[in-house]
Amino acid sequence: MKEIQSIAVLASRFSALPSVGRKTALRYAYAVIDMSDDEVNAFCAALRDVKENVRLCDVCGNFTDADVCDFCRTRQKKQICVVSYPKDIAAIENSGAFDGVYHVLHGTLSPMDNRTPDDLNIKSLVGRLDGVEEVIIATNPDVEGEATAVYLARLIKPLGVKVTRIAQGISMGSELEYADAVTLSQALGRRTAL
Repeated sequence: MKEIQSIAVLASRFSALPSVGRKTALRYAYAVIDMSDDEVNAFCAALRDVKENVRLCDVCGNFTDADVCDFCRTRQKKQICVVSYPKDIAAIENSGAFDGVYHVLHGTLSPMDNRTPDDLNIKSLVGRLDGVEEVIIATNPDVEGEATAVYLARLIKPLGVKVTRIAQGISMGSELEYADAVTLSQALGRRTAL
């Protein structure tokens, strides 16, 4: 049977999303065919809306629809939790164990991928340390996350700010966004100094 071009193109767009394989992408494409015109228009409008209105917070680098995100506007600023990506914030928030502010690096150090400190959101982190008592490094417990944590600790500790790392409890090589709330809560509660 000859493949219908518009279905193939739509499926290829879906398969470009993380963790969406060819079969899932085809299921999504067929689901769109079954949608009403109003549902398709609403779906397209939601895609346009997120692209037009979501930006990075001027302070922490988290996703927001304002100049400064809600965390930076409303939370105590004595503790900064450093994460690799905005999606990691949602995982930590689900634990209910942290009430400070965040800082998003938008990646981790990786010499193999030519990602250096200049490629990450590090300079603005150093610029926000005035009055901060503790920086909690919550990068993934993998090789790149550990390298990033060590680099940040060496950079921040001489400035007189306490630097801690979330405790192991999240298995090595896993990603924060997939950790359950209890594990994240324990990891934050048992963090250790670097």
